[in-house]
Amino acid sequence: MIQQELKESVSIGRMNCAMSDLVETEKPLIEAVNVFKSYKIKDKSLDVLTGAGLVIQAGEILGIVGASGVGKSTLLHILGGLDRPQSGTILFKGKNIFAQKNGFLEGFRNKHIGFVFQMYNLLPDFTALENTMFPGWIGNKNEKDVREQAENLLEQMGLKDRLHHKPGELSGGEVQRVALARSLVNKPDLLLADEPTGNLDSNASDSFMDLMIQLNEKFNQTFVIVTHSQKIARRMGRVLQLVDGLVTPIDKDLIL
Repeated sequence: MIQQELKESVSIGRMNCAMSDLVETEKPLIEAVNVFKSYKIKDKSLDVLTGAGLVIQAGEILGIVGASGVGKSTLLHILGGLDRPQSGTILFKGKNIFAQKNGFLEGFRNKHIGFVFQMYNLLPDFTALENTMFPGWIGNKNEKDVREQAENLLEQMGLKDRLHHKPGELSGGEVQRVALARSLVNKPDLLLADEPTGNLDSNASDSFMDLMIQLNEKFNQTFVIVTHSQKIARRMGRVLQLVDGLVTPIDKDLIL
């Protein structure tokens, strides 16, 4: 049942944008153009992104690799509207997300973007079900519908018997699957995952990656995944690398 619901929701979402001021077009799902970002550290400026650009098509599963500290997480946060660049443009279906009216970004993130973080960021006093439902509550969605969607997602991820367990009562792999379910509960166009397997052992990492690939293949769910893992990177549909503040393609078959 959950597979059919998700498949139908993805199909509907591709025809009708969830926000009235973003109209479906033939343009890429996300496009970053000439993005600059730097940080002040004491009296020095650290240039992280120096004109980065990339294009993400709907239905892709895209990996981003690079050395630690080069700005992969910064780029991901800018793509999702969590952080602002000093200059440059982020286009979502052809619309500049940083040129919209005040309050736009909050609604944009809630309705169109799902986030999965390395450190999970679950609420420790909430159950798996409550954590999964949380984005729906923020979006003022119907309580019954949100609960049903959350329960179905958690069941699909093998957590049917763990709905009422809190994060401290779950394994690392289970916690990360709850975080994935939470990111999907509002049926986002794009899911951004920042080192989602970084704190998992090899078996849990493989299982979690299998789940994301299933979602991509069955429901056309778009993923951008930042990873240090060469094994994970080789499983992406396409891989980009971030070097010296710029994004360049890399042949995943050449990743050792």
